[in-house]
Amino acid sequence: MGEAILRVEGLVKSFGRRRAVDGLSFTVAPREIFGLLGPNGAGKSTTIGMLATLTRPDAGRIEIEGIDVAREPERVRPLLGYVPQELALYPALSARDNLAFFGRIYGLGGRKLAARVDEVLEVVGLRDRARDAVQTFSGGMMRRLNLAVGLVHAPKLLFLDEPTVGVDPQSRNFIFEHVLRLRDEGLTILYTSHYMEEVQRLCDRVAIVDEGQLLALDSPKALIAELGEGLLIIGLPPGGAEAVTACATTLNALGRVTMRDGLLYVEARRVNQALLELLDLCQVRQLGLRSLQVLEPSLESVFLRLTGKRLRD
Repeated sequence: MGEAILRVEGLVKSFGRRRAVDGLSFTVAPREIFGLLGPNGAGKSTTIGMLATLTRPDAGRIEIEGIDVAREPERVRPLLGYVPQELALYPALSARDNLAFFGRIYGLGGRKLAARVDEVLEVVGLRDRARDAVQTFSGGMMRRLNLAVGLVHAPKLLFLDEPTVGVDPQSRNFIFEHVLRLRDEGLTILYTSHYMEEVQRLCDRVAIVDEGQLLALDSPKALIAELGEGLLIIGLPPGGAEAVTACATTLNALGRVTMRDGLLYVEARRVNQALLELLDLCQVRQLGLRSLQVLEPSLESVFLRLTGKRLRD
């Protein structure tokens, strides 16, 4: 995908005793939609805040187009578009006036600003509501205008932090379509979400994060492929998980086995055979199953194996 437009190395941020971001490292290539996937509280928004120069990291390094963000934030900011979770709009102003206001902050003016405002209103489908006060808009329309604010100065790198929270299905699909279109037109996008289907649909690569740490990084397809035919989650009596784990390498249909909080998370190369092998093993060792779940391969299953939690927990 070419040279990295964004490079993050060893990023750390703490709030009191809580470490929100804990040694995060990754790169983002030009024209890539890069997903940060994790539950609420995983450190996604804190990471975005540091990348967007809004918060200084405690440790680590961020480079955008080779520029050190901590040393030269003023050089970096014109390159960035930021669409936060919370709507950053003035309700009493019209859509056009909101965009003009934010455009002036980035140094635009005159005909160039007017033309750019028209362009982004067209992009987000609000040209016919340009003169209406934002307070008359639906939640989905506000989200689309929020996206337009992040685009008005023609950034090279766009941060979208949970851009579809609280929107109706029609506006959600509109945002999906235009995120893909913006990528195809040359924009690089870093997309955070705790909606699995969004990440799987939109992102070229995804970093799975929890408690501020990077757990996995690859394309959605590659991450899902690691599960084989599915994920088995098995509850056993005390000591049972250890006993099964010790024998797991001898079972042909099993991939990686992870033990967490008394549960076994088993990657099944072949689900039916894996179930038979595990049941036989439990019978031989006189282990009674307390619970058994069989999950199809998906990003949700990948996340559950890595963290022991559902994405929206």
